[in-house]
Amino acid sequence: MSGAPLTPEPATLEWLKEAGFTVTEPHLWVQALTHGSLGETRNYERLEFLGDRVLGLTVAEWLYDRHDGAEGELAQRLNALVSRQTCARVARAIGVPEHMRLGKQARDDGAADSDNVLGDVMEALLAASFIDAGFEATRSQIRAIWAAEVEGRAGQTKHPKSALQEWAASNRRKPPFYEVIDMSGPDHARRFTVRVSVRNVGTAEATANGKQDAETEAARLFLEKHA
Repeated sequence: MSGAPLTPEPATLEWLKEAGFTVTEPHLWVQALTHGSLGETRNYERLEFLGDRVLGLTVAEWLYDRHDGAEGELAQRLNALVSRQTCARVARAIGVPEHMRLGKQARDDGAADSDNVLGDVMEALLAASFIDAGFEATRSQIRAIWAAEVEGRAGQTKHPKSALQEWAASNRRKPPFYEVIDMSGPDHARRFTVRVSVRNVGTAEATANGKQDAETEAARLFLEKHA
């Protein structure tokens, strides 16, 4: 297997700096942008593991400082703000797709616009920043590029699955039942179709890039249709 280049392409290096990242260890940033489809041993997977924790701590502290809500409210907001969908939106907003290093098949399969892939790469970039520039610089960067998400309403409304669970209980129905009825697409862009049903009421179906996302959308559609 070939090794990743030690330095990002000049355009990518310029983009990283314009996006607000401090780059002194270029190989880390190459790794953060490298998808496993290239067959290189150094890709974003290990960095993504670390970046997820850096993001979680930063946003948790941010919410604690900004809001006086109870633990459950803060947890709901945190989960929404560090979700794969939110990470992918931030990645798109700062221009990540144009600089990802993908194998041809993965690119042809749409990996550059996959929430799963973009979310992981975004977290890997945060890990590269943490290693390269330290926590304070990364914390400041997260506060800059996540500001629109934190100012928005992500996580401020009740989660559809929780809302459906409560609706079923209040209407003396059995709990909602979720089942995966179809899976399609390559591993890096897997699509799940989920059906949710409440006995003697009805069903709803939804398709998304993750099982949990499909369940959430199915619950939302069920509430629109039956509640």
